[in-house]
Amino acid sequence: MPFRDALQRAQDLGLDLVNVAPAAKPPVCRIMDYGKFRYEQQKKEKEARRNQKIVEIKEVRFSANIDEHDYQVKLRNVVKFLKDQDKVKCSVRFRGREIAHANIGQRVLERLAEEVGDLAVVERKPKLEGRSMIMILSPKESK
Repeated sequence: MPFRDALQRAQDLGLDLVNVAPAAKPPVCRIMDYGKFRYEQQKKEKEARRNQKIVEIKEVRFSANIDEHDYQVKLRNVVKFLKDQDKVKCSVRFRGREIAHANIGQRVLERLAEEVGDLAVVERKPKLEGRSMIMILSPKESK
């Protein structure tokens, strides 16, 4: 219907003429209470924000020559973070001349990935960046 007729009809009903699809040919308008419409939209957006899970990235640092007990403590932390559905950034920091033996740090990260294989997926394989080797684990989808 023509714009003027639609506008007159909306004013007679005490409502607003809202352009719902301006890109369409011809543009699509709807007669409704715009204030109520905005309120409902804001309510839906607020509900969606409340229900979404914010994925945090937790970091656990290892060293190339880590002792067994220290490794087990950090492994427990990684497992705890993964059970909380958080991503885990595992890094091995090389100090001094340790960088010459980056394969030792890689073995530490691969062992970790193997031990948490039932809980996590390796999102990013161990990769050397500067003086540290980084691997990212993300939790497996819970059913």
